[in-house]
Formats: sequence, C-alpha cells, structure tokens
Amino acid sequence: MKKVVVFLADGFEEVEGLTVVDLLRRAGAVVETVSVMGKLQIDGAHGIQVEADELFEKAFFDDAELLVLPGGMPGTLHLKEHRGLADLLCEFNENGRKIAAICAAPTVLGALGLLKEKAACCYPGMEEQLNCKEAKFCLFVTDGNITTSRGVGTAIPFALELIRQLFGNEKASEIAESIVYKE
Repeated sequence: MKKVVVFLADGFEEVEGLTVVDLLRRAGAVVETVSVMGKLQIDGAHGIQVEADELFEKAFFDDAELLVLPGGMPGTLHLKEHRGLADLLCEFNENGRKIAAICAAPTVLGALGLLKEKAACCYPGMEEQLNCKEAKFCLFVTDGNITTSRGVGTAIPFALELIRQLFGNEKASEIAESIVYKE
C-alpha cells in the first residue's frame, strides 16, 4: 500500500487538502491527515471543520511515500512555523523522497531552501517567496522529487499528477474518467 500524508493546519484551503485526500484514496493510496496544531479538530480557511486522523507528535512517517502541504491562509503560515514539519520535509528531500505543495504552501519549501535548484509554481504573486531556480506559471510543476501547484483551480490536475507518480498513467486516467474530469 502506498501511504500519503496530508498536513492540516487551521486556515488550510479545504479544496486543496481534501481533493488530494479524496482522489488519492480513490486511486488506492492510504492517506493520513496529520494536524500540526496540537489538536485533531482543524478549522479550514472557509469555515469547514475537519477532523485530522492523527497529531503530528503521534504520527509515524517512515512508511510514507509522499508528504503533501495544502495552501490557504493562515494555514500555510502555521505549516511554515512548525519545526517538526520543517525537519521532516528537509529529511524527505535529502533522501529524494516525494514532497508536494499547492497554492501558498510551496513557499514553505522555498523558506527551507528546498527549491533552490528546482522549477516550481505557486499562488500568483508569491513567486519571490519560492526561492527557486525558475518560477513557472502552469497548473503544476514536477521537478525531481518535488511537485508544486498554483491553487484551488489546479487541485484536480495536481492530485492526478500525484496519482500518476504513485500508480502510473493508467490509474490517473481511470480516476480522471471516474470523476468526469477532462484533461
């Protein structure tokens, strides 16, 4: 089973976080939502409350194949401030393990210096905070082990790209067709 961890913080963009959870689960991934807030009940940026599966302090990451950061404000700032998450992201990157971030969340990777030699994208107007080799303006960018995307409107293609990486093109096409999404 392929394990994916999606990190949640108060103020996260619900569509970006939950679209990834939903589509990856449809593809067959084991997806665990992990709170960085010290509580399981998370308040989304638009008033949707979500209960995380686990607290960061109790979660186990060794068997994860992919870490995902949804954007939103102030969710992205909470992710950026969490020292344990920063250390985990750096460890995953050092080992070439998969990391993905959407909307404002790629700036978390930029602040850690993880994008210095990579192309990346993010929410419009935040490109300077990427600290990357090349800022792009497409739906998503995969450069090595890191995938970034731009926002709510790119959540489905972003999730399908992650499915492609974990399960292949056929599974991504199958999921796209099942949700009536045309690429």
